[in-house]
Amino acid sequence: MSDDEEPRLIAVRKEKLKALKEKGEYYPNDFVPSCAISDVRAIYEGKSPAEVESDARTFKLAGRIVALRDFGGGAFFVISQNLDTIQVFISKSQLGADVFKELKRLLDVGDVIGIEGKPFVTKTGELTINAGRVRILAKSLRPLPEKWHGLVDPELRYRQRYLDLIMNKKAREIFFARAKIVRFISDFLVSRGFLEVETPMMQPIAGGAAARPFITHHNALDIDLYLRIAPELYLKRLLVGGFGKVFEIGRCFRNEGISTQHNPEFTMCEFYWAYATFEDLMSLIEQMISELAQKLFGSVEIEYQGQKINLSTPFSKIRLEDAVEKFAGLPKDKLRDVEFLKREVSRLEIDATGKKCWGEFLYLIFEKEVEHRLIQPTFVTHFPVVISPLARRNKDDPELVDRFELFIAGREVSNAFSELNDPADQRARFEEQLKRREAGDEEAHMMDEDFITALEFGMPPAAGAGLGIDRLVMLFCDVPSIREVILFPQLKPKESD
Repeated sequence: MSDDEEPRLIAVRKEKLKALKEKGEYYPNDFVPSCAISDVRAIYEGKSPAEVESDARTFKLAGRIVALRDFGGGAFFVISQNLDTIQVFISKSQLGADVFKELKRLLDVGDVIGIEGKPFVTKTGELTINAGRVRILAKSLRPLPEKWHGLVDPELRYRQRYLDLIMNKKAREIFFARAKIVRFISDFLVSRGFLEVETPMMQPIAGGAAARPFITHHNALDIDLYLRIAPELYLKRLLVGGFGKVFEIGRCFRNEGISTQHNPEFTMCEFYWAYATFEDLMSLIEQMISELAQKLFGSVEIEYQGQKINLSTPFSKIRLEDAVEKFAGLPKDKLRDVEFLKREVSRLEIDATGKKCWGEFLYLIFEKEVEHRLIQPTFVTHFPVVISPLARRNKDDPELVDRFELFIAGREVSNAFSELNDPADQRARFEEQLKRREAGDEEAHMMDEDFITALEFGMPPAAGAGLGIDRLVMLFCDVPSIREVILFPQLKPKESD
């Protein structure tokens, strides 16, 4: 469609809307469907044309016209609702010559309509509603793109998601699948005794992860607040309060770059389990993901971007230092040598600004050289304490913590650890983080005195995990970009012409 043609078509459609207004059919709100399109399809699934014809029932359905064909004395159009479509037939003999003529004049692809009629099956085997009544419920003033033409630009699809959802069934399927995934995770945890809770999204201190927060201001209290980067510290306060198993599924916000894997607003599921360890969480998470695959696909084998992935349990496990030795080819006896790691980081052209400890350099190498090679589900365990300020130290090696990250298809989908509940150790780590902030590290953790106070009342030994909902949906929907699984991803404002 040319730029000159669209204004003309809009003007024509506005005239049609004017005609509807004169008839008193101006955005009516009194049409009530008797059922969904999917219900009608389910009723007649597998039935012969004769069986459909012999059924005297009529149905009231509503949806958007996505295709329209005119055959003189009759017309076929297809209406869409959710993931379903159904064909509708109107005819001069059924509606009367005047009504039929007027409908043909007023109807356009894109209109939202209500119809009432009886099903039949066409000669080509298509279930169709023979409509005796048709009402235009919302006039589409802007013409839809011709099929997929005009929506091939990904940014246009994300910026006008509503149009993407109208035109692209695959997009609708992704968000129906996302809803199923979130519901499954919630039901999975509830069935195992976890209590779903809600914690603040605006927090006086940003904590629970290493990230730069968004800052806002509360006028009445005259204080700055932070959009949460994680719910972790509030959920652990609930463990102090006596809740043994808690979880939250909700939005988190990080003032970071935008990429195929990152959106500044994203969804996390975090759950905490008193008297459990990070090994317990490994078993729980691998069971959750394996059962989720079975629920969605009837199999634990899936395909992601052309790669076969087996989600059967148990998942592989490897220590972080062993993974760097295996996949990056570095000698294990050098992996805590700061000078050696500095040289490797430089050789690999990794930005290490502000980093000074062996654990930080080692993790940078792991991110660059190892992560993308972890295609099959793999728990990478035992991280350096310097990059894990909230995790419990490993009893055999205090320079490490009892932590894991789960990788699938070369992407981290979960981070978990046995929780640090020693208030003195926690204070010391916060103080070390403060030094990093003072040195310019905007992602270093802030001091949270109230959380320290809570720990001083006694938090039971526990383990906690974060699960990236968006990345999990990417995996199960076989899409490479996080923008495909967020209804309205963050975009740079469109520049005016």
